[in-house]
Amino acid sequence: MSKEKNAFREAAIELISEMAQHLPLDCELLVVACRPGKKDFDLVLPSPESNLNNALDALRRNGLSIDGDNAYKRDLCDSIVGALAFGAQNRNPPPPGHWAQKFWEIGREERGLHEELVAALKLNRENLRACQATIHLAGGFDPAYVDDAQAAMAIADIVLAKAGA
Repeated sequence: MSKEKNAFREAAIELISEMAQHLPLDCELLVVACRPGKKDFDLVLPSPESNLNNALDALRRNGLSIDGDNAYKRDLCDSIVGALAFGAQNRNPPPPGHWAQKFWEIGREERGLHEELVAALKLNRENLRACQATIHLAGGFDPAYVDDAQAAMAIADIVLAKAGA
């Protein structure tokens, strides 16, 4: 720790007790010093009774927003995206009761819906082919119907290819 940072830390620790005496009993005190863009001077000094979650809530009430750019938010969002992806792959489930379990389950459910839709689309494509073949063999087909069926099968083939099916 640098001399400058250590000197500030010592002074802040000394003053926290004095400042806390002027607060109502149910208040918590937290001293934060930082040098934006650098972590060389980051210093967080909570009083013994303080809770960092309460401090974060106070900052949010005073304008801190999830719209701002910060590493914590990026890490949290990356974790959520990862939980969704792992759920879709049915891999690496979080431990029971973990906050990411909700997102893992959403990924799993979305993958299940995707698989159901792919199965339904495959069945419809095959039914169209069978109907088209039956009508063609019967000799009484409407060329417009055949064109529509072929267009629908082409779209189904494209979507199924995208889905890897």
